[in-house]
Amino acid sequence: MIYKFSTLLLLCVTFFSSEINAQNNTIEYKTDQYWQQQADYTMAIDMDVNTYQFTGKQNIEYTNNSPDDLNRVYYHLFFNAFQPGSEMDARLQSIKDPDGRMVTNLGTKENPIYESRISKLKDDEIGFIKVSSFKLNGKKLNYEIEGTVMIVDLETPIKAGETVDFDMKFVGQVPEQIRRSGRNNKEGVALSMTQWYPKLAEYDTEGWHADPYIGREFYGVWGNFDVKITIDKDYIIGGTGNLQNADKIGYGYISEEKVKKKRGKTNTWHFVAPNVHDFTWAADKDYIHDTMQVPNGPMLHFLYKKDLPQENLENWKKMQPKTVELMQYFSEHIGKYPYDQYSVIQGGDGGMEYAMSTLITGKRSYGSLVGVTAHELAHTWFQFLLATNESKHEWMDEGFTSYISTLAMDEIMDYKKENPLSRSYAGYIRLANSGNEQPLTTHADRYAINSAYSASAYSKGAVFISQLGYIIGDENLKATIKKYYNDFVFKHPKPMDIVRTAERVSGLELDWYLIDFGQTTNTIDYAVKSVEDNKVTLERIGLMPMPIDLSVTYVDGSTEDFYIPLRMMRGTKQTSSTIKNDWAWAYPTYTFETSKAVQSVQIDPRGLMADVKPDNNVYSIAKED
Repeated sequence: MIYKFSTLLLLCVTFFSSEINAQNNTIEYKTDQYWQQQADYTMAIDMDVNTYQFTGKQNIEYTNNSPDDLNRVYYHLFFNAFQPGSEMDARLQSIKDPDGRMVTNLGTKENPIYESRISKLKDDEIGFIKVSSFKLNGKKLNYEIEGTVMIVDLETPIKAGETVDFDMKFVGQVPEQIRRSGRNNKEGVALSMTQWYPKLAEYDTEGWHADPYIGREFYGVWGNFDVKITIDKDYIIGGTGNLQNADKIGYGYISEEKVKKKRGKTNTWHFVAPNVHDFTWAADKDYIHDTMQVPNGPMLHFLYKKDLPQENLENWKKMQPKTVELMQYFSEHIGKYPYDQYSVIQGGDGGMEYAMSTLITGKRSYGSLVGVTAHELAHTWFQFLLATNESKHEWMDEGFTSYISTLAMDEIMDYKKENPLSRSYAGYIRLANSGNEQPLTTHADRYAINSAYSASAYSKGAVFISQLGYIIGDENLKATIKKYYNDFVFKHPKPMDIVRTAERVSGLELDWYLIDFGQTTNTIDYAVKSVEDNKVTLERIGLMPMPIDLSVTYVDGSTEDFYIPLRMMRGTKQTSSTIKNDWAWAYPTYTFETSKAVQSVQIDPRGLMADVKPDNNVYSIAKED
């Protein structure tokens, strides 16, 4: 089924104006309380596969749903980052640990000397987008370009509630593959077309988000895309959207006997993508195109090069039914995938998520291929459907994605690990003890070193959601994730939204958790201070408060689990453990009595609390001979 825009818009209006009931509260997202901008794109481009240049025409029907009159708009011109002297180039030359894909090491592994690959690009290798014509409602506008950002001051403001038309003509050049986008990647894929078009920046309750493209990821305006791509007839395309003219294209999108191919040297591929905030495609002459239907779900498309080594070709075949299982897992544990198709495409420089698609490198072992697909597919939920601002809240995207994809891999690949998230906990704890940690409120481009960004966004972000389960209980966490999706799908949720959702589900007060773990570098460090017969004393050493799960082994060999609530939570999670009196954060120690003499005590036996000094969590009294 192909979505019709009229039906889609009706559904969106109904969705946004409906009441969303919660367990303890009711939220209403009405037009006077919640708003977001709308940008509907119509684009046509003509790609020259010999020069890697393309010409484009773009119309954006832009609706200002904000209460503000807009005197200025901004566009992203991402390809301009791939030029010597760009901000991305400068950052590569100044950061201590640049992305290895983007530099050449002229030194040794022990004493590296990094050279930016961007700095060496020639004129016919750089990327660019050059605007040749720009109009608002048919009237020519002036603009200024600063690197990857185009600034447009408007003679007539766009009024609150007004819909206008922006028309643009532009010329682009696809850069040599260095980061995400580009031509002729290391595996020989001709075109990885990501962040390739002039993209209107997002305006929300915090104002404009016209971040320069320096290294991190993206934030975009929701809209409908209608895109036509004219390219040499030998090339096969996959990516965002539903192909509208499969009967004229073929290449596995329709049975060959139904194809009525036109004469000439080019094909024009026509894609429509409803309610997305980006549009991506890749093209190559040597793609194999396989499809697999998800029961009661989307059609999956797999595009990969036929000249891969035989082992890799076999891995791409074996991976396909696993992708079906992954799609079903995420739909069950987060929310139903809402589109008609999803494409897994060989391209890019590693793994990167996009609307209805992902680009991944293809020369991988079977486990690696499934793993990268699991991670990038999970991004569909925690970025392309729950569209957080990745520049400001990258951990909500990368961390939550790492969390759910790790659990999916554990189940689907039958790993059966005791704590599937143990690597995420270890990564965060190393960061917290390294002296390099910055708060999760740090802008994604502003981390001092890349390794600190990675550990924060991926590891600490995953721990944030996993540890939330420790605090509110496993079943409440599962319910929280589903409610979070249902309440904020097709919106732009912020950190407080996941916390407030958890509060509504659990009935507990959780603002302290976001403050300490999400906005500071305070750490968790609890210890067993002493044990005297049946009296146990615990100590809070770190600044961050937590409720405490602990297990006691008695001298007679029996065991008992205890739960010590945190007073500021104003309640307890559901537990079968013996519940003791609550512990207020201001008191550095806490003493309680048990029913029998104690042999040993262990704080957090499941390892779900991110205690940065776990060695002092266990206390054991030596047994007498």
